[in-house]
Amino acid sequence: MTARSLAVLLDLDGTLVDTVPFILQSVGAAFEGRARRPSEAEWLAGIGQPLRVQLAPYATGPEDLDAILARYRAYQREHHDRMTRAFPGAVEAVRAVAAAGHRVGVVTGKLGDTAQRALELVGLAPFVQTVVAADSCPEHKPDPAPVLLALARLGRPATEALFLGDAPVDLQAGRAAGVTTVAALWGAASREVLLAHGPAHLLEDVSGLPALVARLAARSAAA
Repeated sequence: MTARSLAVLLDLDGTLVDTVPFILQSVGAAFEGRARRPSEAEWLAGIGQPLRVQLAPYATGPEDLDAILARYRAYQREHHDRMTRAFPGAVEAVRAVAAAGHRVGVVTGKLGDTAQRALELVGLAPFVQTVVAADSCPEHKPDPAPVLLALARLGRPATEALFLGDAPVDLQAGRAAGVTTVAALWGAASREVLLAHGPAHLLEDVSGLPALVARLAARSAAA
């Protein structure tokens, strides 16, 4: 019996790319000199959403939000390439998944050009067949729309797909889309927070991804 080719959907920040320290530095630069600003815990709890959505509660209005966003992005542009790195084993894991014939997609709250740049910098771009970013569709995680768009692009049904992410919004979006959800335990959210969202599987380290995908593919073929 031949195992089926699955759609393997992956979050980016905190799952494939270790950008959380950089993100927190960017937030600090965006809110420098301001009394009202998110705590580290508040910001980490919202990772995975589009940047504008995360920033909005701390702005006094649309113009102020634009100004905060501009400062954040200016800091990111200046330091992005130096601060962006893959988690150890991430490139090897995704390469192995792609080499096994599975279709790999990234579903991220980043803008498309920034996400593509990060994938290229760390060497993941050759193994990713589609990127659904914040500017790819009007709805965002935890809405299932980005996950469903990735499935449509990859030509796979939800029953033959998984979504690996380190944030509650990843698990919520994946579950709403009907895919198998996998919690990445090396990212920003704690095990307890992720367990509260009922992932189908827990992954302790990204190096375990190829073996998990192989098991799920074999199970799908036997169904």
